[in-house]
Amino acid sequence: MTQKWALVTGAGKRLGLETARALARRGYTIIAHVNGSRAGAEALKHELAADALALHVVASDLSTEPGQDALVAATKALAPALDALVHNAGIFERAPFETIDRAAYARMQAINAEAPFFVTQGLLPLLRASHSPCIVHITDIAAERPIAAYAHYTVSKAALLMLTRALAVELAPHIRVNAVAPGTVLFPEDFDAETRARFLARIPLRREGSASDVASAVAYLVADAPFVTGQVIAVDGGRSIAL
Repeated sequence: MTQKWALVTGAGKRLGLETARALARRGYTIIAHVNGSRAGAEALKHELAADALALHVVASDLSTEPGQDALVAATKALAPALDALVHNAGIFERAPFETIDRAAYARMQAINAEAPFFVTQGLLPLLRASHSPCIVHITDIAAERPIAAYAHYTVSKAALLMLTRALAVELAPHIRVNAVAPGTVLFPEDFDAETRARFLARIPLRREGSASDVASAVAYLVADAPFVTGQVIAVDGGRSIAL
């Protein structure tokens, strides 16, 4: 059986960690990109090794051009071909519009939008070497339905949404490109009970999403959807239809 390789960015915690676990359990050898959250990926590496599943940890700062290039180079050094590329790494920041300076804006765009663009560009030879490659972007339902005080964040996710559709057209027919758009998944730690209740009241399924909810959607697009490209799956408990 041919070895299958998957790169997951931001794989040290939360959605990226669970996505790496889900794809590993599907038989993919994982390249887990991390920046400041290496401990989670290292723990997953040991967990998977107990079941003879492989995970390689690669650290780089995707907010910089050298960091993006380093991830491309490390991936090329490990994998002869890339079957799945999951762009999960991102930052989320609340800031009133008038307080967002150029540095904060640039960092948000670099990690959330530019890194997926240029890392994918650098890894095209590996993707084209795969029999059935797939790219999945983790966007956000806010990419199409913005909320106040997250202007630079929603702009970055809107760019990633358009990149999904643009690459689905340009890289077809060989490479599929899709996106998963989480809604309220894993409440921020600073949300109090009242804030959580207010969010849950807007969700038809009346619960927050889990990391495994998102990871399952990614795994479906990667492994079980050979005729699906250019699509965005909202994993939001129905919130985007009831905003």
